[in-house]
Amino acid sequence: MSALEWFAHKPLGDGIFWIQERFYESGNRANIWLVRGSERDVVIDAGLGLRSLPDYLRDVGLLAPAEGAGPRPLLAVATHVHFDHSGGLQHFEEVAVHSAEAAALLQGDNYETVTWLSDREVARPPWPGWSARQFRVPPVRPSRLLQEGDVISLGDRQLTVMHMPGHSRGSICLHDKDRKILFSGDVVYDASMIDWLPYSRISDYVASCQRLMELVDRGLVEKVLPGHFNIFGAERLYRLASNYIAQAGFCHKISTCAMRSIASIALRVTNSRITSQ
Repeated sequence: MSALEWFAHKPLGDGIFWIQERFYESGNRANIWLVRGSERDVVIDAGLGLRSLPDYLRDVGLLAPAEGAGPRPLLAVATHVHFDHSGGLQHFEEVAVHSAEAAALLQGDNYETVTWLSDREVARPPWPGWSARQFRVPPVRPSRLLQEGDVISLGDRQLTVMHMPGHSRGSICLHDKDRKILFSGDVVYDASMIDWLPYSRISDYVASCQRLMELVDRGLVEKVLPGHFNIFGAERLYRLASNYIAQAGFCHKISTCAMRSIASIALRVTNSRITSQ
């Protein structure tokens, strides 16, 4: 299967494109965002990597250079290193990730990248004989380590890094302050937030949700482009964040601890099999 078949995209206007992996039919299917600038293009999250996303972008003309100029640099930014967001980083020459998760990406740590993929989630295999048992996040050396407050300049637009741990220790959002757009990764999307994975931490998540609510209170976000599911607005962002804080009490912490233990055991067993193959 070619990259042209594997991916599909939708233009949202103002240089933003929504990209998805067509045949990865799972709630884990991540949204991929291409943001085009006057001097640099940025891909926010990269999917599984079963086909080359840069090849797709070139083939459909989304990386066409500005008139009379050479091609703009292309940077892939991972909002965090979980497999559904980081598997495709291997296809990019320039990769940025928060420093807290750089070692996991460099080592190809399929425990921290929470690698669990099943055959039934992939409607059409990317090549003959492919099996989910073969899948792993390959080691990638980041070319840029991100920290809170860093600015990724695209020329005519700036994306500010907001370190928002909780879902994972290196989770980030990217904030386009001028356009009041938040690329939220898995920090928040329009569904229940996942805080029971390895390196998830409820207290961090509560603090991150408080920051999200402050962004709304200050009128700094009008549109959220999340890591999964559909785009939503400021009112929904505030409600999702406040609802998480309200339910993050003692009972939730106990049940989450049990779920994290089960998930950790399952991941270690699964990834020991991957390593031994």
